[in-house]
Amino acid sequence: MEKVKKNTLFNARYIATLGVLLALVIVLQAFGGSFTIGPVSLNFSLIPVALGALVLGPVAGAILGLGNGIVVLIQVIQGLSPFYVLIWTESPVITTLICLFKVTVAGFVAGLVFKLISRKNVYVATFVAAALIPVVNTALFILGCLCMYDTIYMMYDASTMNIFVYICITLVTFNFFVELAINLIVAPALNAVYNVVSKQYFVTKNKKKCVNQEDCK
Repeated sequence: MEKVKKNTLFNARYIATLGVLLALVIVLQAFGGSFTIGPVSLNFSLIPVALGALVLGPVAGAILGLGNGIVVLIQVIQGLSPFYVLIWTESPVITTLICLFKVTVAGFVAGLVFKLISRKNVYVATFVAAALIPVVNTALFILGCLCMYDTIYMMYDASTMNIFVYICITLVTFNFFVELAINLIVAPALNAVYNVVSKQYFVTKNKKKCVNQEDCK
């Protein structure tokens, strides 16, 4: 019976924390969590995705990433960016897959890597996981763009630049480094939050163990 109560407590805390972070992801992405520089928007809602991956694990990171992707897809369909209008018009299926899965996979990978590295060093694991979010997100974005070769080809003169170079320089470079810098800057804060949450859970867990023990103080 005691084990069931502890799991219930953990599940309730997990769901509540996930709900708050998901709401934060949606609000940041939908109402000012990104702004456009060039053809692609910088995504500041990656920060709560990273936090969720650290505190709650890879599954939560994936759920938060999917929530982000759904909001991005809605924005793409609404035509908020000229670039996304083009790729949505020409390749709606691939565009949908890019929107839904790039941050989903990034959140899952970051949570999984953090879980593995944190066994040795939590601080290093935090920085690695925070960096992986924009790295994986950008890598999948590039892959998706390469799958829409003809669509991207329409955007520039093919005789002047290789399409892969065009994607990396024009669509990715500045945005990627800014997002990477932001995540690395907030990494110490993410580490502090993780330590606080972990400590609180550890204390609560020990108190639950002591409920029926006379020697607990």
